[in-house]
Amino acid sequence: MKSKGTCPKCHSSEIISIPGNVGAYGTGNNIKAGRTIFSAVKITRYLCTSCGYTEEWIDNPIDIEKLKKYYSD
Repeated sequence: MKSKGTCPKCHSSEIISIPGNVGAYGTGNNIKAGRTIFSAVKITRYLCTSCGYTEEWIDNPIDIEKLKKYYSD
């Protein structure tokens, strides 16, 4: 969905991107990658508005490396 712009389930091109966020007490669409909310990695959701299928992606390669380091130990 992210790269092709079409839903893998219904093949619709009605895709919206919902940016990740980090709120108070760690709320929001994110993954913890440290002791504080300031280290959280934001997750972007891609939603097909035709069938409701969703995918979640980490868009920043630096954030992927941060998660690998945090969760590999």
